[in-house]
Amino acid sequence: MGTLMRLLLDTCTFIWLAQEPDQLSVAAQTAIDEAGNDLLFSHASVWEIYLKHQAGKLKLPGKPDLWLKQQMAEWVASELPIDLASLDETNRLKSIHRDPFDRLLIAQARIHDVPIVTPDPWVTRYPVKCIW
Repeated sequence: MGTLMRLLLDTCTFIWLAQEPDQLSVAAQTAIDEAGNDLLFSHASVWEIYLKHQAGKLKLPGKPDLWLKQQMAEWVASELPIDLASLDETNRLKSIHRDPFDRLLIAQARIHDVPIVTPDPWVTRYPVKCIW
C-alpha cells in the first residue's frame, strides 16, 4: 500500500466515476480505489454540473442535487468549498487554459497542495500534480 493522499477529482472524472467508470485510466481508478485516500469534490464542479445539466449537455438519472449527494456519499467524497485564497490564485495563473472551472480547480489544487485526477491535457501545462 502506498502513501495515502487527498485527491481533487475534476468534473469529468467525477461524472465518469459515477456513470462511465470504464472511461477512467488505470492510474486514476487505482488512486481513487486506494483505501484511505480522501476524495475531494469542488463546489466549482458542482456548479459546472448544474450548468451543463440545465443546458441539456449532461444527462443525469434524476435531479442534479440529489444525484450529486448520492454519488458523493457513495464515493465518500468530501466537499471542497471555493475560498478566497483559491480565487486569488486563479488571478495569478498564466492564461494557458481559458475554462474558468478548470482554472479554479487548478488554483484549488495549488492552494490545498493536492493532485488533480484529470484527463485534461491543458491542466498538465500548469505547475500542479496531475494523475491520469
